[in-house]
Amino acid sequence: MKHIIFLCLALGLALPALAEKAEGEALKPIYYALVPALVGNYGSNGKLKYYKADVALRIGSPAAEERVKHHEPLIRNQLVMLFSQQSDATLGSVEAKEALRQEALRQVQAVLSQEEGQPLVDDLLFNNLIIQ
Repeated sequence: MKHIIFLCLALGLALPALAEKAEGEALKPIYYALVPALVGNYGSNGKLKYYKADVALRIGSPAAEERVKHHEPLIRNQLVMLFSQQSDATLGSVEAKEALRQEALRQVQAVLSQEEGQPLVDDLLFNNLIIQ
């Protein structure tokens, strides 16, 4: 009888720890890279310049990742249009690149909200941003 009570107590103490681990695993973000990189022209002062952006999206769940994958062509189009509207001034400093990153995130979230009813993407990261 003592063994059964001890076993029940041990399991009772272990279950919350297992539940925390399962919740922690569920909260791990998923990073979804838009591959291939976004490449295109920007600028309108007579001389076109080029950009290459390696973009990753931070997503909260595998289900959301599937929805983002489904809408990747629309997301890529939105980002290409945004990048093509840039100028040297909007890409020339760290602060400007951060503002562009935040605007890109807002636009991706807006597209997904329109298509899915929720933004699905928690953050957008530039893994590499080359301006030439």
